[in-house]
Amino acid sequence: MGEACMAGLPSLATDALADGLDAPAPRRWVMLASEQYALPILRPLAAQAQARGHRVAWLAPDAVAAGLRADESRLCSGRALWRFRPHAVFSTVNRIPPFLPGLQVQLFHGLNLHKRDPRAGQFRMLGLFDLYCAHGPATTGPLQALAAQRRDFSVVQTGWPKLDTLFAGPCAQAHALRAAAAGRPTVMFASTFNAPLSQARDCLPVLEALIARGDRYWLLTLHPLAPADLRQRYQALAGPHACFLDSAHLAAMLHAADVLVCDTSSVVEEFVLLDKPVVTVCHRQPQPCMQDVRAPADIDTAIQQALAAPHALSDARHAYAASIHPQPDGRAAERVLAAVEHRLRSGSPGLRRRSRRVFRRLWRSWKLWRALLPGKRRRGAC
Repeated sequence: MGEACMAGLPSLATDALADGLDAPAPRRWVMLASEQYALPILRPLAAQAQARGHRVAWLAPDAVAAGLRADESRLCSGRALWRFRPHAVFSTVNRIPPFLPGLQVQLFHGLNLHKRDPRAGQFRMLGLFDLYCAHGPATTGPLQALAAQRRDFSVVQTGWPKLDTLFAGPCAQAHALRAAAAGRPTVMFASTFNAPLSQARDCLPVLEALIARGDRYWLLTLHPLAPADLRQRYQALAGPHACFLDSAHLAAMLHAADVLVCDTSSVVEEFVLLDKPVVTVCHRQPQPCMQDVRAPADIDTAIQQALAAPHALSDARHAYAASIHPQPDGRAAERVLAAVEHRLRSGSPGLRRRSRRVFRRLWRSWKLWRALLPGKRRRGAC
């Protein structure tokens, strides 16, 4: 199936080095951060690109742009975007304006393949991307099959840039969170935001009682898109037995925790990659490595069991990790850049030309375009 079926992580990296792709002519990359959760996914990629002498600019609506650092340049108008002339645009969301310049690269916003029906999740093809950077065999295989059918995009298994930070090991904040536990078991709670899958509201009364008991230290976080009132209630639980942190601190929390309590969120997969026990609550499709309970009242007992035998499901966790993200080397961002450089240099042999304008999506794309590029009132890159 040619380029549409390239899969090997190590072979791509080796070929890239052999071809000199690790030191190409300077490129211009755009990081499209339409949601807050895109920042920790795209930042490792931006850092690797800049370390290699490439230019990086960001597209983000005002709410997300408020979280950009001083050294993260934002493009604020269509004129600034076209002057920048990006070679590629990197996205974590499924829908982007079809008329963006450059190669369109999909990185995905989570590892969880079971969160939605495949026809509405990662394998829903909207004709908006030229290159899909897959995480592991569970993602790569289905995407390659779709690429062979459509013949208008290519697939490379690179790993997920967000995990480069996780695989770098515990940071100072993780050690500080462990110290705050003062020797108590550390339990993390996280939740997705969409109502059919989120268990955050149902779990809240149980968590209030468990936190008040004080025999464990709790690390609490919610998805950035969680309702404001729910976020406030969880923030109110912070005190001597718990702390609440935004998802920007997720890697530190994952390293600090002994056990994760979660629903059908991609945080589960990230925790599994650290070979730690996971208690899921009403998971949409629980895996053998997950200890799933069907009612929040059963969380306490499940935590006790996980703490008593943390290695009980270790073999199942290793098997699941090998399917979703087999390389824990922290070099996914490097492989993404190598894959994009390879595509830019080799072109798209054997692929059909992808339609860049899809009329039925034009209005939604225009609204997103206006949010990402507010207009001429801002000059150039902010």
